[in-house]
Amino acid sequence: MGDPKYPRRVWRKPKRPLNYELKMEELKTLGTFGLRTKRELWKAHTELSRVRHQARSLLALRQEVRAEKEPILMKSLARIGLVSSDSTLDDVLNLNVNDLLSRRLQTIVSKRLGFTTPYQARQAVIHGHIMIGERKVNIPSYTVAVEEEDNIHFAPESKIPEMLEKNKSKSQSETPAAETPAAETPAAETPAAETPAADEETNTEK
Repeated sequence: MGDPKYPRRVWRKPKRPLNYELKMEELKTLGTFGLRTKRELWKAHTELSRVRHQARSLLALRQEVRAEKEPILMKSLARIGLVSSDSTLDDVLNLNVNDLLSRRLQTIVSKRLGFTTPYQARQAVIHGHIMIGERKVNIPSYTVAVEEEDNIHFAPESKIPEMLEKNKSKSQSETPAAETPAAETPAAETPAAETPAADEETNTEK
């Protein structure tokens, strides 16, 4: 065991951190899922690497040993919604980091409770506005189990639902007002189109 004062790191940095394409992909992922730092993304990559390593190790075992240990891994992954109940080890090897990040509490709250951005959802989670069942969870990176997903809701004392509803009604009332002037603009009159005909009549009279 190591010293409890200095816990072991649970992430590994990429081998080429200065790669331009990798940096752009990381920044896009950070904005999509509302991550605070790249460290959170590296933790997800490390966890995914661990899961895939387990799957590859099971593929290398004898059939009878694999039949005993494979259901344990598949059941644990199906419990958190990464794979379905009838998936195989090949499906585990095809997982990517977005699949893991989509099971975070922050991401699920952002999609289910009507937040505009994942950063708003993160702030609500951190400040104790989100509950799973009867307990408050203030960890944005908390991995939500499938059975917990339908029990996510706002805390009773939270005023965020009222604020979201007010902002939603305000945006709906402003949208038609912005479109009205363009719709009510009268069509341009066409006296200019009649001018050539009038000029022709004057020329014939001469």
